[in-house]
This record gives sequence, C-alpha cells and structure tokens, in this order.
Amino acid sequence: MGNLTQDTFNANVDSDPVSNVLKWILLITAIVSFAVVIWGTYKTYQQAPPLPQQFVTSSGQIVMTQDDIVSGKAGFQRADLMDYGSLYGMGSYFGEDYTAKYLVRLGRLTENEIARQRFGKPFSELAEGDQYVVRKNMQQSLQQIDLSSDHAILPEAISKSILQLQSEISQFLLKHDFEIGYTKAYSLDNQSALQTADFLIYSSLITIAHRPGTNFSYTNNWPYEPTMGNTPTPNTFYWTWISFCFVFFGFGAVLYIYHRYLSAPDNAPRTPVLLGFAPLTVSQRKVGQYFVIVALVLLAQIGVGSILAHYYTERTGFYGININAFLPFNFLRDVHIQTPIVWIVLSWISSAVFLAPIISKKEAKWQGVFVDLLFWVTLFVVVGAIVGDYLGIMGLVNDSWFWIGNQGLSYIQLGRLWQIGFCAGLFLWSFIIFRGMWPTWSRLKTATVEFWTGRIRLEHLFWASTINVAVLYCFGMIPLTGIEKSFTITDFWRWWVVHLWVEQSFEFFAACATAYLLMGTGLVSRLLAERAMLFETILIFLGGVIGTGHHWYWTGTPDIWVPLGSMFSFIEVLPLVLLIIDAIEHRQLIKRQGLFTYNLAYLYILGASFWNFVGAGVFGGGTLNAPLINYYEHGTFLTLNHAHTALFGAFGLLGIGLIYFCLRYAAGDRLPWSDRLGTWAFWLYNAGVVLWIALNFFPIGWSQLMDVYEHGYAHARSLEFYNTTLLWQWLRLPGDVVFAIGALLMSYDFIIKLHPFFPKFFNAQTEENSLEKAS
Repeated sequence: MGNLTQDTFNANVDSDPVSNVLKWILLITAIVSFAVVIWGTYKTYQQAPPLPQQFVTSSGQIVMTQDDIVSGKAGFQRADLMDYGSLYGMGSYFGEDYTAKYLVRLGRLTENEIARQRFGKPFSELAEGDQYVVRKNMQQSLQQIDLSSDHAILPEAISKSILQLQSEISQFLLKHDFEIGYTKAYSLDNQSALQTADFLIYSSLITIAHRPGTNFSYTNNWPYEPTMGNTPTPNTFYWTWISFCFVFFGFGAVLYIYHRYLSAPDNAPRTPVLLGFAPLTVSQRKVGQYFVIVALVLLAQIGVGSILAHYYTERTGFYGININAFLPFNFLRDVHIQTPIVWIVLSWISSAVFLAPIISKKEAKWQGVFVDLLFWVTLFVVVGAIVGDYLGIMGLVNDSWFWIGNQGLSYIQLGRLWQIGFCAGLFLWSFIIFRGMWPTWSRLKTATVEFWTGRIRLEHLFWASTINVAVLYCFGMIPLTGIEKSFTITDFWRWWVVHLWVEQSFEFFAACATAYLLMGTGLVSRLLAERAMLFETILIFLGGVIGTGHHWYWTGTPDIWVPLGSMFSFIEVLPLVLLIIDAIEHRQLIKRQGLFTYNLAYLYILGASFWNFVGAGVFGGGTLNAPLINYYEHGTFLTLNHAHTALFGAFGLLGIGLIYFCLRYAAGDRLPWSDRLGTWAFWLYNAGVVLWIALNFFPIGWSQLMDVYEHGYAHARSLEFYNTTLLWQWLRLPGDVVFAIGALLMSYDFIIKLHPFFPKFFNAQTEENSLEKAS
C-alpha cells in the first residue's frame, strides 16, 4: 500500500460506483428473496395436505384417526426410521422409500380385493382386459379419497387393504431383518408401531389422493409409479424447459457483467495485511485445540462412512461380524452425516477467530476466555448429541427422546437440547468475531457509522455472514418445544437448515472468507475483492434462498414451488461459474508472483472452487434441479453423488484450506514449513472423490435412474435392484482407501505443524527427545 493513508484508501473505496450500486442491489435482493420465502411459507401452511379427523368405511367403521397418525409421526421420528429409509425420497437411500413401497403395496392389495369382489378370484388370475379394468378402478378409488373432509370415507376394498397393511408394517417395525440390513425399532411397542404404520400409510395416500379441484396429487404425482397412475404433471414439463432457457440467459448475463464491471484493470491499491507475521495472540493460540478436533472428527466420519458403504454389499454384518444389533445402520448414518457438519463448521469457526485479531491489529479483552468457552460448549454438545442419539435409537430414553435423544430428521438429528446448545455456540462464535473485528469502542463506533451511512466494508459483510449462519440455524427448531403434526411442514423447516443454511449461509461465509484472503495476501485489491464478493452474494441470495424451493416439489407443499424452485435453484449455478473464473485468474496471479507464502492454503481453496462448480453446480443445480429430471432422479445415487462432491469438495476443502492458512501464518519466519504432506493429502482427497464418482455413485445412480423410468421408483429403491449393483458397491472401496490415506496424512501434518499453538508441550517433547538421544 506504500505511503497511502487509510483515509485516502477509504475514500478510494467509497468512490467506486460499481461497489456502491452492488451494495444496494444486494440489500434489495436479500429483502425480496426472504419476502418471497415468507409468502411461500404462508402458502405452504395454507395448502399442506389436510389430516382428516378419521378415516372410516362406508358403514362407519374407524380405520385410522388423526390422533393415531400424529402419534405415528412421533414414533417415526423417535425410531429414526428416516435414517434407514426415506419418506417422499428424503432420508437414507439404504432402505426402501416408505411412501413408494407402501403406495405400491396398498395398490396391489386393493386391486386384489376389487378382483375378488368383482370376479371372485385374485388379480393375478384375471384376463388381461379384466386386469386393466380392475387396475383403473383401483387408481380412481385412491385418487378420489377426499382428505379435505373431517371424515374421509374409504371404499371397502381400500379399507380392507389398509387394515392388512397396518398389520404388515407394524410387525415389520418390531422385528430384526438382517437380510435387508434392518434393525428393529427398539423405541416402539405394539401400539406405537401400529400408530407409526398409520402415519406411513397416510403419507403414501397423499401421493395419490388428488388435491380438490385438480387432477394431480398433493405431491405433484410423485413418486413415479405408472401402475398407480402417478406420472409427471404438465407443470413439471414446461417449467423444466423454461428453467433451462433461463439458466443459459443467466450464464450470458453473468459473464457480461463480470467482464464488463468486475474484471476491469485492477489498478487500485492493495492491502496485503495477511502477509506479515506477528506473534500469536492468546485467542489465536487457543484455536489450535479446534484443529485437533477437526482432524479427529474427520477421521471418525471416514471410519463410519466405510462401514456404511459396506452395508450396501453385506447387509448382515461387517466382514462376518454381526454389528447390526449394537450399531444399527441408522445410528451410523447419523454419525456420518453429522460429523462433516461438525468438522467443517469447526474449521470455519476457528479460522475466523484466528483471522479477527490480524484484521483488527488488536486483541479484544478476555477473547481467549470466550474462545475456550466456545470450545468446551461445542465439545459438550457434540459428545452429548452422539450419546443421546444412540440412547434414543436403542430405546433407552423414550420419555425424553425429543430433548436428549434423536429427533429423527435427516441432517438435524440432534435432540432439541443439543440443538439449542449448538445454536448458542454459533451465536457465541458470532459475538467473538464481532469483538475481534472491532476490539475497542472507538473502532466499533467508527464501523457503526460507516455501516449506517452506507460505507459497508468487507469486514461488515464478513461478520454479517457469521450472524447469518447463527440465525438461519434457528429455523430448524420450529416448533421449539414439540413436534409438528404435518411432515410436510416439518420437512419445510428442515430444508431451511439443510439447504438454506448451507447454500445461502455457508456460501455467504465462504465468499467473504475467500475474498478477504485474496485481498489480504495481496493477490487483488480491496476494490476488486468487494466487487466480486458483492456480485457473487447477490446470486447466492437468489439461488440459496428462493432456490430452496426445489426441495419442496414432492413433499406435499403447494405447486408454486415448482416454478419458483426450478427457476431460482438454477441460479445457484451462476455464482459457481464466477468462483471457477476467479480460481483460474487467482491461480495465474499466484504463479506470476513466484514465491508465495500460502501456496498450500490456496491449493485447497482453488480445489474448493472447482468442486463447488462441479459438485454443487454440474452434479446439482445444473442438472438435478430441473423438475422433470428431479421427478425421476429424486432419492437415487445421483443425489449421493451431488451430496458427497458438493459438501466435501466445496465446503470441506475450503475449511482445510483455511486451517492451513492459519498454520502457515502461525509458523511465520521462525519455524520450518513444508507443503509436501498437505499437497499429497490434497491430491489423494481429490483422487478418492473421482474414484467414488467413476466407480460407485455414477454407475449405480445412472442405472437406478433408468430403473425408475422403466419399473417405477419403488422397484429402483428395493433390494431387488440393489442386488444387481453389488460389483459397483464393492468398487466404493478403492476410493475409500485413497481418501482415508489422504485424511491420515493431513491429520499427521496438522499435528506436526501445531508447535506455535502449544509451545510448552512441544518444547517439553523436544527436550525429552534430546535427553533420550544424549543417554
């Protein structure tokens, strides 16, 4: 920056017309996006599938009641069945999809009853013409069930079939079936199992019963089951075409704006505030313990993931060891999908805490105490959640399962007490960053005046991204003290965390962190960093907020989410295009600079940009979110392909890169540094992900998609289909091994680079080793 004063620098930033326009567009975009979602929330509550007081036969016999169905939903969550199979395609892809399976089973039982009533013999013995008539009658009978009535009247054939299905499901829930990898629901008894069966049957009914005044079901005719008359709606077709047109126009607009306004010659002064080294502050030293936990939790995730992958090939045990009885699949899945959230969030938390005093050039009072408090709160919540999760699944905390057990909702399984603790930790983290950014009253006053007068700095946005992460997580706790009656509403709020939290909050933080590191290491000016970050964040708000709608196509929400979700979820791809363009240009800057202090950190950050584009963009928003594709693809291995490549590739690699940045800064000029192990780990990680894609996710996912189209969704999720993919299931192993080696190398590299954080420990070890050599 030379002799340029801070006042001159600030004036330069304030005078940038592009940034000033982008700030206002971002504010308007944020307001409009959340306004649309609030309106959509009202419509979702208004048009969620109704729940009749009773399901009765024409003679008045009660088949199911509302109270039983609501209690059954609680039983479904308490037993964590969503982490063995899926509901509306949401959950685990290991077991079958309950809605599709029991919809088809109800159809077969019903047409058998109709055949006996009309022809006096089973459906299978009828002539082809008679089978056609019976099947059409079955479809129409189920489609015409009026769920909007307080007393839904069921035809005799359907009521008899439901009674038989209740018995089949309740018996299945209470027995081990290790041949299909199922461990019984320990937390259910005979009554709660029967109520859970009622809930599952009702959930299947809304996929075929038509909304009043329409010719499609509450789930827009999902799942695809041609024998049940479930086929795509016209909405699904034409919004797919419009979405593809929209996204290609969007590509052109983004590239034009980027090159016209954001990629102008970068002659603005640069502020390489992160290139100089300084002794670590107390809070920065405390961050080392977080890095240790990140490595341990990542290793735990990989270990559990390897066991899970094996379940697909050998469902009765693990290489001959019967672990199903004491380590059920749903518990292992809980651990596997919760641990990445833990270690990724911890990597971001610790890195932001580390960066704060470098940015402000001053340590806030008592900052180290708050960092320690956050660490122990986080550790307590993580350990408590895992233990409570296990106890809940094993039926050992039935009376308090909601609070300290497992909520049974995929990705937010934590009991409510642990959820509240995790949320409190996020707010504490945001408070720590707030104090770190503005450690004195005078700086806080200046920053506040700048913010309210529209002179919004990158520091304001960096902190705003942390409070955004904390606030949006809260929406996963609606209602706070109990369970929601409707699964549609429950899943609506679940996606506020699983998608909105990740695709908006996480992306917002990632954009801010990346922009600050680029600016702080002198690769780009603050001017260009803020322009690019603001533009990317505008697109992130559009795609990440309104785009959440693509998760609500088939869950019983109103069909307004088909156009909104398809149009705006495609926008998710556009900021990812910018990320990959940025990555290429910044890599060129690093190469031209020659000797660069943070090569290893930026290797991971560039890798994150690549996988964000490929995993989240190409394998996600760019392909799977189109309604017509999603209709058939939803809940297949292609979704697993998207989830693994996006979560680890986009956010995991960024978290590791941020940690390596902190480790390199801590080493400074005083300690030796080598990129070798970290580089090896990076390429092994990427090789492992590529092997997963090539040998497991894509071959299985593609054949599964074809099976959905040919035989229906229920068959594509059945053991009959999975047994045809055993070779590809075994071929998951090479990728697992390569990936695990990378994690071990990285963990070892972390440990040997932690000297500056634990000087007393490492010095003691050094002295001990010296004494051993001397003796």
